[in-house]
Amino acid sequence: MSVIKAERLTKRFGKKVLAVDDVSFAIEAGTITGVLGPNGAGKTTTLRMMAGLIYPSSGSVHVDGERMAPGTAGRLRSRIGFLTEIDRGEWRPAIEPLLTGDFWLEPHMMLNATLWRGEALLGEWDVLNECVIGRGGMVRLVRLKAEIEGRYATHFAADALIVATPTGSTAYALAAGGPILPPDLRNILVVPVAPHLSVDRAIVLHEGSWVRVTVYSDHPASISADGQTPVEVLQGDRVDVRAGQHNATFVRFQDPGYFYRNLTSRLMQRSTPRVDE
Repeated sequence: MSVIKAERLTKRFGKKVLAVDDVSFAIEAGTITGVLGPNGAGKTTTLRMMAGLIYPSSGSVHVDGERMAPGTAGRLRSRIGFLTEIDRGEWRPAIEPLLTGDFWLEPHMMLNATLWRGEALLGEWDVLNECVIGRGGMVRLVRLKAEIEGRYATHFAADALIVATPTGSTAYALAAGGPILPPDLRNILVVPVAPHLSVDRAIVLHEGSWVRVTVYSDHPASISADGQTPVEVLQGDRVDVRAGQHNATFVRFQDPGYFYRNLTSRLMQRSTPRVDE
């Protein structure tokens, strides 16, 4: 992305613009605006959100002229792309409407997840898709107690428990049998993964709810936010998940019905990689 285009985007948004190869982003007060484009391999680059920063899956980031290394929190590439705005090979024609302002902005709810051991805060994550509390290195189910707004809900004996946003409802939560939620909703989705003699249905909560998950297994479990490197969770540790203070804002060129048009075609796509990928 050229410096001239970055400057034009800065004027258009009135915000600081980052240049990430052929992908541009704007950040203001924790709200992230992204335009998806291909990386060097011609595949779609997907955003990595972490601590209010954007981590590209490849390439370099330039902030105020200074080069930053690509994020090391992991890579995420969607092969189905329910929310993909620009397919491969179509990103160049989208630059002009972006620069002229011919688009609309779609805010996506994010979650805030915190890991506690007693009164000690061990970790905190801003989550775009999902927070997963599940088994660790040992291939055994974990026992989890779930509370909603401080009230006991149920116990799970399962591989994991997913707490997801509507954006994440078409990711891991969908594979676990959860419902598909439009990305503009503001709900919290709770989905068990392979529950054994436990509640096996997803629960949809309103934005103001919060979920506490406490581990009751005699072997280590783990927590992973948006597919990042898992963090070990021990017996008695608890994870609190609630609506976050930030939104992830996506640039849209299509009309608001794009999501429903994508559903059937995306669900019919093969999720396995081709030989040449």
